[in-house]
Amino acid sequence: MVATQTSIEKGSNLIKKYTKSLTTKPGVYRMLDINDKILYIGKAKNLLNRVKSYTNTNKHSYRIKKMISETQSMEFTITNSEAEALLLEANLIKKNKPRYNIAMRDDKSFPKILINKEHPFPRLMKYRGENKIKGEYYGPFASAGAVNRTIDTLQKAFLIRTCSDNVYMNRSRPCLLHQINRCSAPCTGEIPKGDYDILISDLDKFMNGKGNDIKDKIYLDMENESKNLNYENAAILRDRLETITKIQSQQTINNSKIRDADIFAVMQLNNITCVQVFFFRAGQNWGNREYFPITNKIDSNELILDSFIAQFYTTHPCPSNIIISIKIPSHNLLEKALSEKNSKKVIITVPFKGEKLKLIQKVLMNTEQALKRKMNLLHDQKSLLEALTNKLSLKRIPKRIEIYDNSHIQGSLPVGAMVVVGQDGFEKKHYRKFNIKSESIAKGDDYGMMREMLERRFAKISETGTNENSPDLLVIDGGIGQLNVALEIIQNSKLENIEVISISKDKNRRFGNEKIHLGKSKTLILDKNDPLLYFLQRIRDEAHRFAIGSHRHRRTMQLKNSRLDDIEGIGAKRKQQLIKYFGSVKSIQEANFNDIIKVPGINEKLARDIFSSLNNE
Repeated sequence: MVATQTSIEKGSNLIKKYTKSLTTKPGVYRMLDINDKILYIGKAKNLLNRVKSYTNTNKHSYRIKKMISETQSMEFTITNSEAEALLLEANLIKKNKPRYNIAMRDDKSFPKILINKEHPFPRLMKYRGENKIKGEYYGPFASAGAVNRTIDTLQKAFLIRTCSDNVYMNRSRPCLLHQINRCSAPCTGEIPKGDYDILISDLDKFMNGKGNDIKDKIYLDMENESKNLNYENAAILRDRLETITKIQSQQTINNSKIRDADIFAVMQLNNITCVQVFFFRAGQNWGNREYFPITNKIDSNELILDSFIAQFYTTHPCPSNIIISIKIPSHNLLEKALSEKNSKKVIITVPFKGEKLKLIQKVLMNTEQALKRKMNLLHDQKSLLEALTNKLSLKRIPKRIEIYDNSHIQGSLPVGAMVVVGQDGFEKKHYRKFNIKSESIAKGDDYGMMREMLERRFAKISETGTNENSPDLLVIDGGIGQLNVALEIIQNSKLENIEVISISKDKNRRFGNEKIHLGKSKTLILDKNDPLLYFLQRIRDEAHRFAIGSHRHRRTMQLKNSRLDDIEGIGAKRKQQLIKYFGSVKSIQEANFNDIIKVPGINEKLARDIFSSLNNE
């Protein structure tokens, strides 16, 4: 819809009213539409001057004019400085993702490696979240896979335990990892605490970039063991030395001059933008991650990267050095804001020569490859959706497909699952699980479970009357019975634009013989080599995977909670203390009275009650 001159003038006049009482201090402003939904979030060194600029519509682009015409109200937050306003703006954009702002699509936390020092013999482990546990943290790593691979090699090099405290306490003899020289087995006293502490210290030095010093130390120890004819110990040291050398040689994009830095590069192709981030810590490359932020067609690379970096560091750890591929508008302000927030000097650099420029060029090459992969994926996805529309005679190409499945064991702990597929592929942030609650549903009643799940899913859409996040197509895992349940609920909800199909296997449950049920007794069987069949199988299997995973989680939580919940005097806090101390309900059950009474907050009477209840005495 093209905004009329009248609507632009109306929006401009409304904004002008706010300028009459607006301060000249720095702050953040929000433009809201008729439904109080945020259209745009901006920062200003001088709120009055910045907001006043919107009243002169002749100076703005069509996009800004349209935004002004849709503005029905404004909100303001005054800050102490422009740097504070920039960080607040980034926080609000990331949280609300307004239509006229550049916004990050994905904001998963980065995994780290933790040396957990809450135990006398520290544990090597993967960790996400805030640094609340006592110990040494190394990261961020780009992916969980990178952390797992690194832990695997570090374990070979430094023989640090990775088992949980619960497993550690219940070992009576060394495990297999000790036998294959991947753990020093402190659990059974195979290594003195002093020697184990040396291994921890060596690992810390290695993770802080002193790998060559550790190699020299291990080499000397190996030579001494060999001279003393302790060939078995010398062989273990030789294997550790080889592992450390292998880790160092695997740094494909590395630069010894760069100690701690994040490297950003941005590139656009056919209105799709990619921002690539590489992480360097202690002179080592700890992986990279690509992002495809939400942008407008006219946004420049400079503006995109500027907004992206500000949002990126609202939650992620910030190094002392940030290297970027192009100059950004808020260069100096962002340096100041990040320095104040992190209580250290943060420098943003745009290299024009030397090794840093070569590194940026490598990152840009990775960015270009990521864009090409994304373009191919979108093209394939678009072709599949167009083919699906033609094959199933759908009314329109679906922009959002929802796939439903449920999981249970003989009717117990039933869980329904919804998986979402869009034009970019699977949209995992929109996945949803449903714990089936109705007591009227008989055990194993798949129709009843599907009915409750779909009724709960579409009740909100029917009540609000909004079509936001409403699907174009439902795919049900099941036969004609499940299909009819879905069709009935869609009809009762008066959602006319949603189409439904179901997928069922043959009587022998053979893969590749699926039937596509379209309603009104119409069934379609696709050729085994048809890409559409593979596409439908893939999205059906993803729903099945998510449903089973959700059911297993629910079952695990019930097993963890049920036995303790029946004991009088055990509330949420004490239960948490017990689980934290022992690691699991099974370990509490195996513990004796003297162990239980050591838990903080557990007195003698309560310890006896716990011991008696869990041991049926």
